[in-house]
Amino acid sequence: MQLDRRKVLGLGGLGTITALMPSCASALPEPDVSAAGFGQDARGTVRLWCRAATVAGVRQTVEAFNASQDRLTVEVTPVLDAQYVTKLATAIRGGNVPDIVDIDDINSMLFIYRDSFTDLTPVISQLDFADRLNPGQAELAVRGGRNYGVPYIADNSALYYNAELFERAGLDPVQSTADFDGLLDAARAIGGLGEGTYGWSLDANAAGILGFVVQPHLWAADAPNIVGEVGSQRGSIADNDAVRRTFEFYRTLWKEGLMPPGNFAADGARWGADFREGTIGLFPANFSLAVLNASPEMQAKTGVVLLPGPDGGRATFAGGDNLCIPRGAGNASGAWEFAKFALDLPQQTQLPAGGYIPVRSDAATPEYREQFPLATVSLDDIDAAYAPVTLAYNLLFNQPDSPWIASFRRAVFDDDLEGALADGQEDFDRILEQAQL
Repeated sequence: MQLDRRKVLGLGGLGTITALMPSCASALPEPDVSAAGFGQDARGTVRLWCRAATVAGVRQTVEAFNASQDRLTVEVTPVLDAQYVTKLATAIRGGNVPDIVDIDDINSMLFIYRDSFTDLTPVISQLDFADRLNPGQAELAVRGGRNYGVPYIADNSALYYNAELFERAGLDPVQSTADFDGLLDAARAIGGLGEGTYGWSLDANAAGILGFVVQPHLWAADAPNIVGEVGSQRGSIADNDAVRRTFEFYRTLWKEGLMPPGNFAADGARWGADFREGTIGLFPANFSLAVLNASPEMQAKTGVVLLPGPDGGRATFAGGDNLCIPRGAGNASGAWEFAKFALDLPQQTQLPAGGYIPVRSDAATPEYREQFPLATVSLDDIDAAYAPVTLAYNLLFNQPDSPWIASFRRAVFDDDLEGALADGQEDFDRILEQAQL
């Protein structure tokens, strides 16, 4: 049964926040981050909420922090991703907030827009590595030139390839992945090897995956599908040549049988299993799915590049988590002390062991490169990381009936490109307008 737009808005988080939080500035007091000694020698307990999806990486850092001193204890509360926005909004409304939140970076602006997070600009500016933080991720916590959060862990999309299949096909993987023409030639050559191999694989019935790995093709072409500042944004679909060509690219992959038939219904439950089994030439995904979960034998024949645009360029989704301190935090000083620890190189350089990428470009030390050779590409080109700053990301991309997955499937599987572009434009504009009321 189709949901009406009001119900969709409620599911996406924006309606929840609007209902649970005041429309005016937060009534909770903002910690004085400029006070002498802030973020130093704090004591007591720091309550940290984290996403259940990233709890492994968070616990890794928390355990190291708690073992490093005996003044502060960080207590972790994992929150299911689907409940995170609602639970945090409820806590803010009730005035009983955690001291620090590890929040999906694309949801940061939902709370910043309603003055619920602390302005951390003064303390972030004091970090001697501030200019080396992932800029695309950091931008998701900026409003009016002020920083309300700091990147913590990155979850970047990239294009992983089976070097063994490329060698058998007589192709250079870097040259072959520079643009859409090269990708199609490579997919055809690898698909032609037989033995159940396919050139490309994508779980095409998973909304979040399509947002994560398909959009970077647009950003590589400097052609985002959301334009304008928060508050006056609109969609860029119908007249966006990069969107058109990206849909056409995937339509060709599907029509020529270069993707497994199961991709049509694949919903993310077994995302990457076929690539890890060695039957896929090209696989857009993240480090955890393509590398960490693979056997040592498969890791040895895996390579990685960032995702290209139709005619070149490279980009990656600036996914991951930001650390933000809610207004009203009882131990904001301890929270910032933990945040600084989390951003130190010893902690950052071990993030790939938990499936994530550092947010600091200088984490790619020689030792790091030797230990995690497949987790360096997004650090070497950290300026290529991007994600749209918007209040409507979940509504546009993550919901099962979101316009991005609807447009993609209509263009790729139903062979109705014009209808997909036209309706996609209308749906993007309507959702953005409602989200910005």
